[in-house]
Amino acid sequence: MRNDWLIHIQRLTLALFFCYLFGLLIGYPAWLMVIALGAYLAWTLFQAIRLHRWLFSPERPAQPPSSQGLWGDLFDGLYKYQTEHQQTQQRLQNLISRVQDSVNALRDVVVMTDSQGNMEWWNQTAENLLGLRKPTDRGQPIQNLVRTPRFKRYFMSKNYDDPLQIRSPHKPDVILSIHITLFGEDDRLIVGQDISRLHHLESVRQDFISNVSHELRTPLTVLSGYLETILDHQEDIPPRWKRALHQMQQQSLRMQALVADLLLLSRLEDHDHIPPQRPLNLELLLDSIKQDAEALSGGQHQITLHKRTHCRFIGDEAQLRSAFSNLVFNAVKYTPAGGSIDIEWWEDEQGVHFGVTDTGMGFDPIHIPRLTERFYRVDPSRNTQTGGTGLGLAIVKHVLINHEGRLEIQSKLGQGSRFVCHFPLSRHQLPELPQTQP
Repeated sequence: MRNDWLIHIQRLTLALFFCYLFGLLIGYPAWLMVIALGAYLAWTLFQAIRLHRWLFSPERPAQPPSSQGLWGDLFDGLYKYQTEHQQTQQRLQNLISRVQDSVNALRDVVVMTDSQGNMEWWNQTAENLLGLRKPTDRGQPIQNLVRTPRFKRYFMSKNYDDPLQIRSPHKPDVILSIHITLFGEDDRLIVGQDISRLHHLESVRQDFISNVSHELRTPLTVLSGYLETILDHQEDIPPRWKRALHQMQQQSLRMQALVADLLLLSRLEDHDHIPPQRPLNLELLLDSIKQDAEALSGGQHQITLHKRTHCRFIGDEAQLRSAFSNLVFNAVKYTPAGGSIDIEWWEDEQGVHFGVTDTGMGFDPIHIPRLTERFYRVDPSRNTQTGGTGLGLAIVKHVLINHEGRLEIQSKLGQGSRFVCHFPLSRHQLPELPQTQP
């Protein structure tokens, strides 16, 4: 470490000492010391003024003032730090410009907002697909420009585990998959990917499945009808053909069930044709599902229904019947004789819930993430005695999506399973108050 300030103090002390000696020679030591200190103070004030002008003058020169001693080192040190700061600032600016250029080159939408959704920066793709304009829209809430209600709910929910699919507000033929990431103090990084091609392929797949299912329904109905007619006259059928005909009838009925589920799933996946949802009283629906489950069980299971709150709900009755019955019938199929099945409907501060708990065979929790996929079966052998079409839980998943719900699955191998449908409180309609006579 340099000790220039010690040298400066030593020189100043030595100069004052010589002034004092010279003052003794001429007989005025005190006056000479005052003059010397005044001169040094004036010189120091002059250097401070030069420094102030250099630092704060609007037309500050690039080079610092020249000086000697401690002030010269001070000028040189400040200039050095200033130069290093400018170089660091320039490097950071170049890095920011490079990052911005690279993000602008992306084909994905990138938007940065604060915690309230006020837009701070976006790339060129966001301008093209969202219709944003610089600098007019800077500082504006993104909800005012992307006015899709689903996007506003998604943005405010802070639950960004799954992406949101919306149409571009500027180019309706473009489908965007929106991902939001929280950073800083609840600031948000919004990334939108153009999935129009994937969406088109998915639409083609859905149309293909729907069309094939429609085409299969008629020949299957004809086959089932003729088989039923033939089996109605079993006394005329040779014994060796009876077993084959019964198996043909079972498989045709199974194919009809598969076609029906495929058509239902195709309708559920069509987001542009979601059926109207109205206030419902699900009490009769739940009682009916319990009775159907008892008929399917044939008295081999103990089935109970607990309704711990009123059953008024806003939704589509046909879809809810399909979802709830799928869960209950699965519990009957996969629970051995003598087991119990509990059906529950309750409300708490998180929302309203429908649950099905069984004491069946259960399964390894490793299968849970894939259970709602089409045709996914825990049993790789695809045993037709217990297994259905493999579409039941996929249907449940899409019904819950249409009702803002989610499916929770719990299971342990050999200890049974529990399926719970969670719905928001906004879906739970309050019961009407009885009208009093005036």
